[in-house]
Amino acid sequence: MSALFRLSVLAVAASLSVGAYAMGGASGPKTTYQVQGHLGEIVVNPYKIAPLTAVIRNGGYQIEDARVTILPKPEGVEISYKVSPRMLLTHGGVPVFGLYPDYVNKVKVDYTRVFNGKKEKFSDVYEIYGSPIYGESQGLLHEKSALPKVKPVKVDKDFKDRLYLLNNAADLAGKASHAVWNNPMGGALEWNFYPQNGIVDTTGEYRWYMFSEPIYNLDSLYYGGDMMGFRQNKDGSFTWGYGQRYVKYDLMGREIWNRRLPVSYNDFSHSLDPAQNGNYFLRVASSNVKLANGKNVRTVRDVIAEIDENGYVVDEFRLFDILDPYRADVIKALDQGAVCLNIDASKAGKTLSEEDIKALNESDQYGDIAGTGVGRNWAHVNSVDYDPTDDSIIISSRHQSAIIKIGRDKKVKWILGAPRGWKGDFAKKVLKPVDKNGKAIPCTDATCEGGFDWTWTQHTAFRIDSMSKDGVVYLTAFDNGDARGMEQPALPEMKYSRAVVYKVDEKAGTVEQIWTFGEERGHDWFSPVTSIAEYHADKNSIFVYSATAGASFDVTTGAFTSAPNPYMMEFRWGEKEPAVEMRVESTTGYQAMPVDISIAFEK
Repeated sequence: MSALFRLSVLAVAASLSVGAYAMGGASGPKTTYQVQGHLGEIVVNPYKIAPLTAVIRNGGYQIEDARVTILPKPEGVEISYKVSPRMLLTHGGVPVFGLYPDYVNKVKVDYTRVFNGKKEKFSDVYEIYGSPIYGESQGLLHEKSALPKVKPVKVDKDFKDRLYLLNNAADLAGKASHAVWNNPMGGALEWNFYPQNGIVDTTGEYRWYMFSEPIYNLDSLYYGGDMMGFRQNKDGSFTWGYGQRYVKYDLMGREIWNRRLPVSYNDFSHSLDPAQNGNYFLRVASSNVKLANGKNVRTVRDVIAEIDENGYVVDEFRLFDILDPYRADVIKALDQGAVCLNIDASKAGKTLSEEDIKALNESDQYGDIAGTGVGRNWAHVNSVDYDPTDDSIIISSRHQSAIIKIGRDKKVKWILGAPRGWKGDFAKKVLKPVDKNGKAIPCTDATCEGGFDWTWTQHTAFRIDSMSKDGVVYLTAFDNGDARGMEQPALPEMKYSRAVVYKVDEKAGTVEQIWTFGEERGHDWFSPVTSIAEYHADKNSIFVYSATAGASFDVTTGAFTSAPNPYMMEFRWGEKEPAVEMRVESTTGYQAMPVDISIAFEK
C-alpha cells in the first residue's frame, strides 16, 4: 500500500468520523453530510411544502441571539430577521426563509453558540441552493410559469422592504371535481382550482412558495378545493381553508393543525377570521337543513361557524335565519357571467327576471346557482371580521351588495348598502349616508349624490381596529362594482371597481365615505369578482388587490381571449397615488396581502 493511498484512506475515515460525530456521536447514526459554518447540516424544505426555506441544524449545540440575513441579488431586496428562542427550539436549529429559486443563495447567520457553558459568537455565510419553482402543468400551448410573473411598476423607497403573499389559482384541465352535493350544482365542493400561493418581494422575485402536493389532492373529496381565506395570525403563522378543510401552518411549512370541517358543515371558501377572542370564524355552509317542503339540502355560502383552538364549534350564525334569503333585488341585477369565481363568459351581460326567480323557487333545483331561498347562492358571503368591542361579526354579502353587522344575539345591528328591497326591521337598520360635516346626502333607494356610493357585489369588509372605538367603526372594502345602482350599464366598458374606506357612526346610524380609489382607473382596473382592500398599521397604509382586472373575452363565442392581469397596490393613508404598484400577469387572482416576517420569527 503506497503512502499516498494510506493518506487518502485516513482522510476519508477522518471525514466519516467527523460526520458521524456531528450527527450525534459514536452511538448515533452513521450518515455523513457536509457541514458549513460552525453548526450542523442544512436541510432544505424541511416540512415538504415550502421549498424556499431551510433549517441549519444546531449540530448538538445550544444557539442564542441568532439573526438571519438573505443577501440579495444585485438590485434585489435583503431579507433579515432575528430568530426567537421559541423558533430555534421548535425547528432544531436556525430557520431560513426567503431563498431565491434556482439560485445559490448566500445566507449570513450571526449567532452565539453555547457548548459546555462556553459561549462563542460566530458570523457564518452559508451557500444554499434554492430549487426552481415547480407546479402542475396546465397543459397550455403558450408559455405558462408555475407561478404568475410579477412586474413592479412603482415602489417608493420606504416600501421597498415589503413582502406580499399572492393567493391565486390555476384551472387544470381534466382535474376538476365532478362530484356535486345538490341538484344541479354543488357549492365549494366544485371549486377545485390548483393552488398558486407565493410570496414576492418588491422587485417581483418569489422568495417563498407553497408546494401543495403533500397536503392537497385535486382528485380527493376531502383534500381538494380552492385554497382561500389566508390570514396571518398574531403568532406569525397563517390560517386558511380549502374545500372541506381548515388549516394552520407557519411560514416554514410546519403543520400546526390541518382538520376536516366539523360534520355539521361543508364547503369552506373565501374567509377564515382568526378573532381576538381566540376563536376562528369560518365561512362555510350547512351540511343538512330541512326545508318547509320536506326536502333536506346543503346550503351555499351562508353560514358562519365559530370554532375554538381545539376544533370545537362554540357558536354558529345561520344567515338564512338572520337575514332575508328572498331579497332578490341585487340578484336580479347581477351579471350572470360573473356570479362567482368560475366566470362563464357566455352569460356575460345577462340578468335574471322576476319570472326566472319565481320559476327557480318553485323547482327542485338547489346548489351553487344564483337565486333566493335556502339551498341556493342568495348570500355569497365572502368575508367575516370579528368586532371585539361588542362581540359581533361584520360580514360582506356579495349577492346582497351589503356589509352587515350582526350581534351575538343573532340580531342585525346595521346594514351598509342600498336601501332597496330591505323590509320591516331590516329597513330601519340601513345606514344613512352623510358628508364630512355630518350633513345628510340626498339619495334614492339605489344611488346617491356628492360622490358617495355604496358597495356593489363587494369583496372583503374589514374593520380598522386601531382607528375604531366608542361606537365608531372604520371599514375598508373592495367594491367590485357589478350591478352598480341595481342595474347593468349600457356598455360593459362602463363598469369600474373601487377600494373604499367608510366611517360608521353606530349611535347615529350614519355612514361617511372618507376615501376611495378606482373609478379614475376606469374599466381596465375593473374586477368582476374576488379582490381585497385592507388597512395595515405598520405602514399606515391601505393595501389593494384588484384581482381579476384586465380579463377580456369574445362576446360572440363566450371564450376568454386573455386571462386577468391583477393590480397589486399600496397607498399611504389618505393618498390617491399608490406608493407601490405591481402587475401580476395572466392569472385568476383571489387575494393578496403584506407579510410580516418579524412576528413570524422574532416572537
